[in-house]
Amino acid sequence: MEIITHRPEEECGIFGIFNHPEAANLTYLGLYALQHRGQEACGIVSSDGTNLYSHKSMGLVADVFGNQDVFKYIPGQAAIGHVRYSTAGESVIKNVQPIMVNYSRGSIAVAHNGNIVNAQFIKDELEAWGSIFQTTMDTEIIVHLLAASKASSLLERITDAMNRIKGAYCLLFLTETRMVAARDPHGFRPLCLGKLGGSYVVASESCALDLIEAEFIREIEPGEIIVVDKNGINSYFPLRKVEPTPCIFEFVYFARPDSFIFGKNVYQVRKELGRQLAREHRVEADIVIPVPDSGVPAALGYAEESGLRFELGLIRNHYVGRTFIEPQQSIRHFGVKIKLNPVHETLKDKRVVIIDDSIVRGTTSRKIVKMVRNAGAKEVHVRISSPPTSYPCYYGIDTPNRKELISSSHTIEEIRKYITADSLGYLSREGLLNAVGSENSSYCHACFTGGYPVKFPMLGPEPQLGLFEKE
Repeated sequence: MEIITHRPEEECGIFGIFNHPEAANLTYLGLYALQHRGQEACGIVSSDGTNLYSHKSMGLVADVFGNQDVFKYIPGQAAIGHVRYSTAGESVIKNVQPIMVNYSRGSIAVAHNGNIVNAQFIKDELEAWGSIFQTTMDTEIIVHLLAASKASSLLERITDAMNRIKGAYCLLFLTETRMVAARDPHGFRPLCLGKLGGSYVVASESCALDLIEAEFIREIEPGEIIVVDKNGINSYFPLRKVEPTPCIFEFVYFARPDSFIFGKNVYQVRKELGRQLAREHRVEADIVIPVPDSGVPAALGYAEESGLRFELGLIRNHYVGRTFIEPQQSIRHFGVKIKLNPVHETLKDKRVVIIDDSIVRGTTSRKIVKMVRNAGAKEVHVRISSPPTSYPCYYGIDTPNRKELISSSHTIEEIRKYITADSLGYLSREGLLNAVGSENSSYCHACFTGGYPVKFPMLGPEPQLGLFEKE
């Protein structure tokens, strides 16, 4: 049985290192640090200067690369890696990244974090010209665009491809002699640059640099392409500039709290989300508890601002995989209970404030509230450290379609009744922007407002990926 959490799923994480004798081993560690961004599959492609080598599989990083013998088959001083949660494309081995191909100009591998919104149109066009696709991922169109480009240099071919694709993408390319990193002009997803001795490192989040003790240099800027080769590193900005719109939900939920993204530390931002939430939705209560793990910093901030005691009233089982065999005799709320268990002695006879980062369908929140009540809580008040999630994401996050998002069709009072809480309060959009930093008001918050920064045709009640017109 697959446990459905009814919350947004992580997108993907990428990591690369150039000019290090243990490139594949360090890429494995980098992917390990980025495991929170994708638990479905992972892979590494390495280069020894002459050839590319690949190893990838379904499963967690430790399972796929836990055997040291694996690294004998991915030698070399450069490597890129990818952890995946499918947002576009089926969950099958052929869709595991990085994609590696041989074409007229040699070999190349690509790893991609994000979602290309005009992928289907480009794919239809390429197939009409005779291209044959091996996967169902939008990432593969990038490889075809590179191969079809008439430009002479790799930088120009990558630029040609980036000028065709629209949406969210952080890209890592590896050839026999070069590593190239690229970020879309809107900068939806985070990407950073580091250095380890004489080696350059690229990662989705800075926590991956910390693990291998690499120095954080800076974030790769929106629209920037970085080329690393034996001569060092060069930066280019070949695309038309637009206003950056980084994903604000990275702060709310996706990024690891110890990471530095979009110029800020995630942990500090999440604490401020909690403080702002307490200013907006204070309530008479005895204790504040988080829904672990992403709710912990916000709960600490809420407790500090409100003067209430912080407690761990729900304990998470950290050793939960993605699939389970359900007991023959049905256990109520099995999917939630196997991940969370209440501390009865902490909750009994208490007025409890539960802090969570979001409510998607509402089913998990309902089960958590009932779990806390059954543990003896007198009152249960739910506080959410983001605005209502009313619109799906088309930029690399696996959210349900709009009709499945409870806040798209229900008032806050109706949601409160459904989850059976005594009260319910969401952080306002203004409060979210203030907590993140009012100096940058251009964050993408389409999941809250429906204002999509990258426009594409509306087909029916909401955009439908896979059906696009040429822009």
